[in-house]
Amino acid sequence: MGTASSEPSMEEILASIKRIIADDEPGAVARGRPLRAVPEPEPAEAEEPHEDVLELSEAIAVAPTPLAAPADPILSDRVAEASREKLEALSRLIVKPQVAGSDTLEGLVREMLKPMLRDWLDQNLPQLVEQIVAREIARITGSR
Repeated sequence: MGTASSEPSMEEILASIKRIIADDEPGAVARGRPLRAVPEPEPAEAEEPHEDVLELSEAIAVAPTPLAAPADPILSDRVAEASREKLEALSRLIVKPQVAGSDTLEGLVREMLKPMLRDWLDQNLPQLVEQIVAREIARITGSR
């Protein structure tokens, strides 16, 4: 009977997820939260190295490879800035939605469909209401 009241709300679920993410962040100890202890792996039985296994015991110095001279950028500054603005707008929508509930797929679809639904209703609702009212009047008065 009381299953709806025993289920956590969306806010409680999101708060729980945020706490878990915050606990997993590096530096959580610095903020006063202890990190979870990770159990040490059990030592495996000591095995003698196989003859076909190469063990590296000395560090090898590797000469750095010369970097190529920077080429001309592929994008112009104007196009790069326009692209950056669009990506930032998408990021704001997904990470911190401006409209409550639009952070889910259902919310995103609802927000995208609103203008189309508004246009369709503007075009078709008056005729639909007129037809339904005419049918109801005909049914009440008994005429066709």
